[in-house]
Order: sequence, then C-alpha cells, then structure tokens
Amino acid sequence: MIVTEILGNVYDGGASAAYDGCHRERVVLPSAALAKRIQRVRSDHGTELGIRLPPGAPDLRDGDILAVHQGGGSAAGALGSIVVVSVEATDVLVIAPRTIGEALFAAHSLGNRHLQAQFFSVDSGEGGQPGQDVMVCQYDHTVQDFLDRHGIPYSREERVMAVPFRHAEHTH
Repeated sequence: MIVTEILGNVYDGGASAAYDGCHRERVVLPSAALAKRIQRVRSDHGTELGIRLPPGAPDLRDGDILAVHQGGGSAAGALGSIVVVSVEATDVLVIAPRTIGEALFAAHSLGNRHLQAQFFSVDSGEGGQPGQDVMVCQYDHTVQDFLDRHGIPYSREERVMAVPFRHAEHTH
C-alpha cells in the first residue's frame, strides 16, 4: 500500500472521535524520519507501507493516520483498524536559563554551532518549571559540557518531539 496523504491525526478531536474503537497498528519512527516525504515503513503488526507525500506536504506528526483498513463486521463499511505514526522518544537537553541574558548567551553560543533547536513557551505545555520557557536540542556531549562550564541549568530527558529537528537554511 502506498500512502500519498495523511488521513487525520488521532490527537485532533474530529479524527479521534471518528476512529474511536478501531484497533490501532503503530508505525514507530525516529523523530528524524518525520521530515522524509518518501520512505518504506512497517507497522507493529507487520503491515508494510510506502509513504510518498507530495512536495510541500507537512512533516509527519505523532498520531498521524496513514491508513484505514475496513473491518469484516456485519455493518457495511465498519472500520477495522487504523495505522498510526508513533514517534520514538529522542534523547534531548532541555535548557532552562534563569535570566534573559543567560538565555541570549546560550542561544547565541549554541546557534554559532549551527545547533538544531526548538523553543517552547510556558503556555505550550513543553516548558520547564512553571513560568519558565525552555530551549530543547538533541543531546550532544559537547553542548552538555558547554552548559556545565557556564552554569546554565538544563536536564537530559527522553522526549517525543512533535516536530523533527531540522537545519534552517542560511548563508554566511
């Protein structure tokens, strides 16, 4: 089966209700694979799928519905199972500066390394302690050493990243 479009996301209210009660097969992907438009995957039930999304399609997300298999029940068109993207947790550093100056210093210094990072506000539910915005980057021992040397607070965590890390286009 070739997937050419995403049919919805189980975490969106409408799609979640529409597929409530369906059996779910999972396609487990590392965060880096979410940005790939063309790939071959296998569900936890052995279902093989080819993903070929059109140019300009959004990246895959945790909970995206790739396929729907019709059930064999007595009701015409009864749904049997859905194949859903499940993203592996990523080893990340969650950097939680105490001041705006510390945040600017960390972001500037790590940006000079062309580090892929994501920023979360308190309101997003991905922040650190209450009232604290955070910068999240993939774990790297040199970044951890930098943070330790400069006394910048951080924690090392396994997180499911909703958006894949990617390099921003730029020139010097």
